[in-house]
Amino acid sequence: MEVFEAIAQPKRREILRLLAGGERSAGDVAAHFDVTQPAISQHLKVLRQAGLVGERRDGTRRLYSVRTEGLADLHSFLAEVLPDNLQRLKRAAEAEERSAGARRRAERN
Repeated sequence: MEVFEAIAQPKRREILRLLAGGERSAGDVAAHFDVTQPAISQHLKVLRQAGLVGERRDGTRRLYSVRTEGLADLHSFLAEVLPDNLQRLKRAAEAEERSAGARRRAERN
């Protein structure tokens, strides 16, 4: 599954935020949400398949953590596409400011 598909679901983004604080068991993750344990396990599986979450076994427990490598790929992609979008946003904001300033001057006259 592609990274963007994995993080498109809000609950998965919340799981990533939770795991950003440190490794947790599936049961601990599930305790933070008002959904069933199997639903959380499915979300964790999707995040793991996308390379965003790592899993390790500790006896009978499965412990999950954020994979910094998976997030680094996402970060690199966003860094490539965001500067252009930020420049467009900046130009639009500056144009709006100039327009608002012109309206204020016109209202004073």
